[in-house]
Amino acid sequence: MRYIPGCSMSFRLASVSPGATPLLIIIALGLVGHDVEAAGSYDPRETFAPLTLPGSVNRYRSGDGAPGPDYWQNRADYEIHATLDPAAKTLVASMTLTYTNHSPDTLESLWLQLDQNLYRERSRGSFASAGRLKEFTEGYSIDSVELLESGRFVPVTPFISDTRMQLPLPTPLRHGASLKLRVRYHYVIPGLFGGRTGWVDTKNGAIFDIAQWYPRMAVYDDVRGWDTAPYIGQEFYLEYGDFDYYVTVPADMLVAGTGELVNPREVLTPLELRRLGEARVSDQTIAIRTADEIPPAPAVADGNAAVATHTWHYRMQNTRDVAFSASRSFIWDAARIHLPADGSALAMSFYPVESAGAEAWGRSTEYLQDAVERFSQRWYPYPYPTAVNVAGGAAGMEYPGMAFNGITDRGKTLFWITAHEIGHTWFPMTVGTDERRDAWMDEGLNTFIDTYESDDFEGGVYGPKRDSEYAPGGGNPVEEIESVLADPAAPPIMSRADTIPEKYRHSVTYFKTALGLRLLREHILGPERFDRAFRKFIRDWAFRHPKPSDFFRAMESEGGEDLSWFWREWFLNNWQLDLSVDGVEYEDGDPAKGARVTLSNRDRMVMPSVLEVKYTDGGRVRLDLPVETWILRGQTTVRLHGNGPIESVTIDPDHLIPDKDRSNNALEPKGLQ
Repeated sequence: MRYIPGCSMSFRLASVSPGATPLLIIIALGLVGHDVEAAGSYDPRETFAPLTLPGSVNRYRSGDGAPGPDYWQNRADYEIHATLDPAAKTLVASMTLTYTNHSPDTLESLWLQLDQNLYRERSRGSFASAGRLKEFTEGYSIDSVELLESGRFVPVTPFISDTRMQLPLPTPLRHGASLKLRVRYHYVIPGLFGGRTGWVDTKNGAIFDIAQWYPRMAVYDDVRGWDTAPYIGQEFYLEYGDFDYYVTVPADMLVAGTGELVNPREVLTPLELRRLGEARVSDQTIAIRTADEIPPAPAVADGNAAVATHTWHYRMQNTRDVAFSASRSFIWDAARIHLPADGSALAMSFYPVESAGAEAWGRSTEYLQDAVERFSQRWYPYPYPTAVNVAGGAAGMEYPGMAFNGITDRGKTLFWITAHEIGHTWFPMTVGTDERRDAWMDEGLNTFIDTYESDDFEGGVYGPKRDSEYAPGGGNPVEEIESVLADPAAPPIMSRADTIPEKYRHSVTYFKTALGLRLLREHILGPERFDRAFRKFIRDWAFRHPKPSDFFRAMESEGGEDLSWFWREWFLNNWQLDLSVDGVEYEDGDPAKGARVTLSNRDRMVMPSVLEVKYTDGGRVRLDLPVETWILRGQTTVRLHGNGPIESVTIDPDHLIPDKDRSNNALEPKGLQ
């Protein structure tokens, strides 16, 4: 390396192959390490110790993080017929489930999830919420449960425990066999206290956000068998299958559903049909129903008079869930989404007049378009025919191809929440992680991808995205997370999701995970290696069920690095980093002969870092220090060639890594001349 006065030379070696990096550093700058006593609390044998991941390698899950040669998962296909009564605030439904056992085991019973039972007064979730749930319903009323036996449905007696229902099977279900199950049920729809589902009044009528609305099959997998974690606040873990669902509502209501509307001619006006056809080929947002076309409020009806109804039929294939929203108050607009390989989908937004406007929900469809197109191009093609954004009471919640967001959201907030919630179509709707136990694998991975969407949209007009509860308004995201790392009560990312207090849920599960992946992409592996590994992980586990160990192995194997130190410090623990410039000495007191820079690592975390040397003549040299700098010792010496008097030496000059004490990161001119 040749020193050029007045110029900046930056050597980004973190993305060079591991075998080449140390030699290149030694040749270029004469880096020498000395065996000296480790500084502070750092112990390289702890940080770089062999790491045994919690999930084992076997025939189902391979050492490279991909599904193994004998990987299997069961399948659940649904047909649901539901009637929404907006006056009584009730849903009455019948569900027929076809369940196929691909496991090597014989199943003697089935487990289903009854998430509406969360709203019962003495549910487990009501206790876990520590009093936050203050209104209640009776949950599901299961009217009948029947199994198809010899061509006819016969009753079976369920065992219901909180938010779970077990069904003993008269005939055990063997490998490769299927069964049909029919459940008739009804429930009262919760109000705003429902959180992820419920109803809210608006100027032109109530909006009903309907989710967790049918008994859903629990997952039977190779890790736990039946995964029956109760619903006490965290989200979902579901099997994949095809859905046909029918929703009957008063004729003046629109139904925004996940998937493709099968019978548009039966439920839409000719004008709405024409506009919908235009939207499918339009890059600009097309109004399907305008504010002026919202039907007038109905007169008070005779209690004995029949109410005209429409039945909306939706179909969605290869999905783990479906949801819908219904209201007479909706404005509706749509536009085409361009997908890779000349594919397309339809972006649609449904919102009341209270949400309308060019600075509010009038841009929702545009935000959907941009996010889906960029996520598809960067990571994995969008798999569904529609992407839907709904303004209602269940704000900030995601389902496959659908987002429920807030009526009052606008501007930057609406953009962020739209990108984030539709981003969940990738995690966990396509990559089917277990949100009940490992919420970071959906919230954190999704937050990671949507930070890039905030950087990209219109040149970053709404970026960069900030997620830390500690500093939600902005600032350096690396510095924001330092407060979390310094908090002794902050839980590790790899805690069971339900045990993470609300105070830390966002900052740890969302933001710390996302920042960790940005560090991994931009400073540890480099974008080329990271992107290749991350895309392969998505492809390998699309519509399957990866566990944390699968993700860790996938990123190591395809990324080409042993990252055990990183998983240990960032995911399994809540450690801190403290790099220090301890001293600078000229060789024989002569700047022309070079200098020795002494560095130390004073806490338990390690990170690749940048050492910047500025010279009094305006020249500058930057050197990338790999994590192996600290693999044997807590202190090391970097030997520099003689480029003249030094003005300053700084480690991490751009504040790209979360160093807890930046006061020791630099030595200024004083004492160096």
